[in-house]
Amino acid sequence: MDILSDLESRGLINQTTDLEGLKKHLAENEVTLYCGFDPTADSLHIGHLVPLMMLRRFQKAGHKPIALVGGGTGMIGDPSGRASERSLNTTEVVKGYADKIASQIAKILEVHEGENTVLARNNHDWLSKTTIIDFLRDTGKHFTVNYMLAKESVSARIEQGISFTEFSYMLLQSLDFMKLYEEENCTLQIGGSDQWGNITAGMELIRRTRENPEENINVFGLTVPLITKADGTKFGKTAGGAIWLDPEKTTAYEFYQFWINTDDRDVMKFIRYFTFLTEEEMIALENEVKNHPENRVAQKRLAEEMTKMVHSEAALQQAKRITDSLFSGDLKGLSAEDVRQGFKDVPTFETAKEEKNLVDLLVEASISSSKRQAREDIQNGAIYINGEREQDLQYVVREEDRLEDQFTIIRRGKKRYFLIHYYG
Repeated sequence: MDILSDLESRGLINQTTDLEGLKKHLAENEVTLYCGFDPTADSLHIGHLVPLMMLRRFQKAGHKPIALVGGGTGMIGDPSGRASERSLNTTEVVKGYADKIASQIAKILEVHEGENTVLARNNHDWLSKTTIIDFLRDTGKHFTVNYMLAKESVSARIEQGISFTEFSYMLLQSLDFMKLYEEENCTLQIGGSDQWGNITAGMELIRRTRENPEENINVFGLTVPLITKADGTKFGKTAGGAIWLDPEKTTAYEFYQFWINTDDRDVMKFIRYFTFLTEEEMIALENEVKNHPENRVAQKRLAEEMTKMVHSEAALQQAKRITDSLFSGDLKGLSAEDVRQGFKDVPTFETAKEEKNLVDLLVEASISSSKRQAREDIQNGAIYINGEREQDLQYVVREEDRLEDQFTIIRRGKKRYFLIHYYG
């Protein structure tokens, strides 16, 4: 199956400027393509995975992808998909964000033997050297204000107001496409559905700056669809916020859990969007969803594929170990790092490394509201220490109850977890 047919079968094509022309172009050439990622935060999130995977799919099909970090455009701010002006960050902040994002992209777009190398570029390299006079003369003169106002990213903001800074963003991204076309023979730009206006503007700039504007220039644009969830909630958001690719912001365990909890109505769509599983594998998983949804086989496979790709095989095994321990209630085998990930958001009580009566500890850690309540909780079998029920009112929490001498996990009732963190 050719690359575009594969993308169509997975539902990954939202718009193309010339589908038949692009098919012919890809069939006859080793095509260089690019996708841009602006450093608006210090990490990418899972919404960026579809375009990242698109670059990887083209790479596997024998084409040459460029991952463009927007160190320059990130200084300006893209108005696409936003109802208000974006806050501007300092040069130092944007550079720090850009460096972190570049390292994440390099990790995900792993190069394997026999495949084309991913080229990493940063548009700060040329935008920072472009003078305002050169920009207005060489880029601005090719666009009318009417043309720019017709683009959705601009027209959607006219009523609320849009600054000249964000109004000019489209021209800067157009300059990116032209620069990569001239230096790398890049003929295809891909992006999210909100980037359609910016992509087509770049194609227009390439055509208008050629010696013969009537010449047929083979440049193309392709966008991926907006990811939607069956329940109407926003993809990639949880009660705790966005799902980031940086393990310091979203742990591998949290990342794994996000995919494990995918709705049955969404799981096959996400598998088609995000994984490289074959059609045969996807059909088998689809049958599992239809016939044995309670086993959540498809969700487990999705979580495994995504966690291994974004984090690592070791991180995947750790996430599965934490998941299995929490499901079984056997917590004694967890390492301190497992505890940090699996119990990141539970109430935590800091205390010195000393023996303490369980009743006193429950009250001090605000697990039980009073000593009377603590005694009732213990006698009723509601208190568990590292997964084991404890009903002895005289029980003393001691060194052997500390996991790697750092943590004790206390559960009250069926699901309420508390963490005791020891210092000293």
